[in-house]
Amino acid sequence: MLPLEVNSRSAFSAVILKTMIKAILFDLDGTLLNTLPDIRRHLNDALTAHGFPEIDFETAKQCIGDGARKLVERALPAGAPFSEEVFEDFSRRYAANDNSLTCFYDGEKEFLDRLVARGIKFGIVTNKPQDATLGCVEKFFKEYPLAFVSGDSGAFPCKPDPSLALYAALTMRTPVGECAFVGDGETDVGTALNGGMFGVSTLWGYRSKSELEKAGATRFAYNFEELEKILFP
Repeated sequence: MLPLEVNSRSAFSAVILKTMIKAILFDLDGTLLNTLPDIRRHLNDALTAHGFPEIDFETAKQCIGDGARKLVERALPAGAPFSEEVFEDFSRRYAANDNSLTCFYDGEKEFLDRLVARGIKFGIVTNKPQDATLGCVEKFFKEYPLAFVSGDSGAFPCKPDPSLALYAALTMRTPVGECAFVGDGETDVGTALNGGMFGVSTLWGYRSKSELEKAGATRFAYNFEELEKILFP
C-alpha cells in the first residue's frame, strides 16, 4: 500500500503545487554544478594509488548519486571487495579539492538571479560529503542567499530517504506541499516522492530520461528555462 499512498500524495501535490511553489531544494552534483571532472580526477588518483585501474567518464557518471561510499564501491573492478583505503584516500583528496574543473550549467546563474528576484527560497540537499559540499558552496554560491545547505554529514540518512529534505523544509519554514525538489538522479526522484514534494528531474545531468522514468519521474526539464516554466507556469 505504501507506494500507492506515496504516489497518490504526490499526484495530489502536483495539482496543488503548480502555482504555489515557495521554496526549492536542489541536488548539487549534476544539477547545480557539473562536478564530474573533479570527482573522476580524485577518484582515479585514489584508485591508481592503491593498484586499481582508472575509470572513464561514462563509468564515473554512473557511480555518482548515492554518496561517497557507493561511489567508491561502484568504481572498483567487478568482484573486488570494498576498499576502506581507497574510500579514505578519495575522501581526503576530494575534501581538499579546489573545484578547478567544476562549473555552472548554461543559463543557471540567470535562473538563480530570477529566483532571488521572485523572493523564492532555495537550498541544497545532496548526498555529497559535507566538507566537499561546503567547499562547492563557498566557491560558487557565495553571492546567493541559500536558505539551507547540507550534504552527507552522518546526521541524516542519504537520499532517497526524505528526512533531510523534510528537515530542510522545516528550517525554511515552508510547508512540504509548497516545496519543490529538483535533481538529476534516481535518488532525487525518490526523495520527492517519499517526502511528498513536487519533483522535477533535470536532463542535463548524469542520468537519462529512461533511467529517471524507471525511478518514477514524471516531470522533466532539458534546461533552466524549461525548469522555470514547470515551477512557475
